[in-house]
Amino acid sequence: MVTTTDLKNDTVLQVLWNVKDPEIDTVSIVDLGMVEKIEAENNHVTVTLLPTFLGCPALEIIRENTRKAVQGIPGVAEVTVDFIYSPPWTSDRVTEQGRAGLKEFGIAAPPRHLEEDGSWHVDCPYCDSTYVTMENIFGPTACRSILYCRSCKTPFEAMKPVSTLM
Repeated sequence: MVTTTDLKNDTVLQVLWNVKDPEIDTVSIVDLGMVEKIEAENNHVTVTLLPTFLGCPALEIIRENTRKAVQGIPGVAEVTVDFIYSPPWTSDRVTEQGRAGLKEFGIAAPPRHLEEDGSWHVDCPYCDSTYVTMENIFGPTACRSILYCRSCKTPFEAMKPVSTLM
């Protein structure tokens, strides 16, 4: 049992692995690289998150889900969840488990590196083909685009790359 005297950041982090993205239930906020800092002091926990996109409409849902999850840890009396914008979140923060979770959901993970000309290339999450085309840079959310696999003839979404180099 966790008490107010032995509450540790790793206990909080373990709980945060269960806080899923509200739109993609196969990835957590940890998988997406959103957790920047955890501070646990006595019975107060502060979780600092980096939003994947500034205009993400799910931020308040993520804040509340994070707060509820951490509040459920025995010994926690108060939880603060803050969003910061510096350092900026980049798609390189997505973990390997997060990349696998995105693929399981049918979304191509963002590319690790942009080409020198700023272009980006993704593989089809269904057949792993590289023969894909972008159908629309604007997807169902600000962080995704619509692509089409010419090999398996399947449309799919891909997370847009976000980099400090763009």
